[in-house]
Amino acid sequence: MYIYRINMSNTTYKKEDVPLKYKHLGGRGLTSLLLCDEMNPQASPLGQGNILVIAPGLLTGTIASSSGRTSIGAKSPLTGTIKESNAGGTAGQYLAGHNIKALIIEHLPIEKNSWIIIIEEDNIKFEVRDALKGLGNYDTVAELRSEFGVSCAVISIGPAGEAGSAMSTIAFSDPEGRPSRHAGRGGLGAVMGSKGIKAIIIKRPSKSCSQPQDKERFHQTAKKFAVEMHQTKKGLRDYGTALLVNVINATGGLPTRNFSSGYNEKAEEFSGEKLNQLCKERNGQTGHACSRGCAVRCSNVFNNVEGDYVTASLEYETIALLGSNCGINNLDEIAQLDRLCDDLGLDTMETGVSLGVAMEAGALTYGHFEQMKEAINNIITGTKIGQILGQGSVATGRILGVSRVPAVKGQALSAYDPRAMKGTGVTYATSPMGADHTAGNCLPGRGGLKPDQAKDQVELSKKLQIITMICDFLGICIFVGPVPENMPVFSSLASSFTGEDINEEKLYELARSILEKEVEFNTLAGINKEQNDLPSFFREEPLPNNGLVFDI
Repeated sequence: MYIYRINMSNTTYKKEDVPLKYKHLGGRGLTSLLLCDEMNPQASPLGQGNILVIAPGLLTGTIASSSGRTSIGAKSPLTGTIKESNAGGTAGQYLAGHNIKALIIEHLPIEKNSWIIIIEEDNIKFEVRDALKGLGNYDTVAELRSEFGVSCAVISIGPAGEAGSAMSTIAFSDPEGRPSRHAGRGGLGAVMGSKGIKAIIIKRPSKSCSQPQDKERFHQTAKKFAVEMHQTKKGLRDYGTALLVNVINATGGLPTRNFSSGYNEKAEEFSGEKLNQLCKERNGQTGHACSRGCAVRCSNVFNNVEGDYVTASLEYETIALLGSNCGINNLDEIAQLDRLCDDLGLDTMETGVSLGVAMEAGALTYGHFEQMKEAINNIITGTKIGQILGQGSVATGRILGVSRVPAVKGQALSAYDPRAMKGTGVTYATSPMGADHTAGNCLPGRGGLKPDQAKDQVELSKKLQIITMICDFLGICIFVGPVPENMPVFSSLASSFTGEDINEEKLYELARSILEKEVEFNTLAGINKEQNDLPSFFREEPLPNNGLVFDI
């Protein structure tokens, strides 16, 4: 495989051999090490010195179930830290099929054009497409698929990324061509926008280049694992990640009205069970796969009451943070907000928390759907409230005078109140990524611990952060379970793919070393130990529904 280095100052590229040190890495492992090795941690996130790395996982493009993840890495304009965010869709599988280990995108364009990059067999082309400026992701992808064929994969940004919003996303097209899979966290869409890139089109490769060295062992392991995933993940297949609504509400950790409570008495109205019911009634879909070959199939296709497509997929974090956290308890309204954010290219989590902070300040009203829609659109049109919201939850709180801002290292918490889910609180506080549940989510039942007990949560978070890193660099979705029980499978897949003995301990050591490099990057970028903590109100304000505080 090869690394393609793209220079946006003169729109040229170089094809490079992969250095030995990166041979067994992909995804987050590769994006993070490249950032650590090649850029100054003090560089401006939207300046010449930042680089944008796009890397499929080590196993992406193979038949291994749930291995279709693609990582985006850069210094975050939201947090000022090293950042990785990954997504499903078909782009990673296509990149691997073109024998591409990573794209390294450097420098800034001289002219303020809107560029598209076309990746085809052994070639990369650059074209100016100023007609795409300002278009949402849905119209952008529709235009490009019309021109380049419906089989292509598209990576794109919406108007938020073009405008430099600190909570902008990078969209990936799903198998049906919808730009509904997002590398959502950390404002990486703004980094892509700063480099003048509106979209990357990846033509379908003629063959797969991701061939395991020991095909028989790899195929046997992958087949057994896929059967296991199909048998054990029925809940995710039927209800999607929204199955967590009732689960987290029962633990007392469902964010409600800017994290003022962890319980919502109307949770049934936006639960996974309700989502499943509406999908069936409206000819939508549950058990949808966001990338080809996934046996978990946790995605869904949500239609409106007329049976017309709205969004895919409606996820727990979006439901909780654009919904319950903002006083919205209606799935149709939440789905419309999700579609709007996807089209504009906004992180639904950062958006939901920012709106919640503005509601606490009295600048917006809890439960006012039309007002929320207007405020989200204002992020792009540039009104005063839009400009405030567009820079994220911390800036929103600072400007509006709100002290209760649920964020760590500048990034909003995701949809798990750390007073009731203390292990996830440890992950929020200590992850190099900032408040990010996907860095090591201590869900109920993991490690045999009750989520509201303080004992042993630090060790559980540490273990899950390491195993999650393993999933991230292999390109395996965390919904297979970043848990010790899956380590023999991860080891067998990695060993048979590379042809080398990569036992569990080697995987652990590699993951730990990458996490340590990320922490080192952050230290050099100016992040100090005092920032490895939660906002004080989580320690001082008991949840009204259960009296819990964060006490680790």
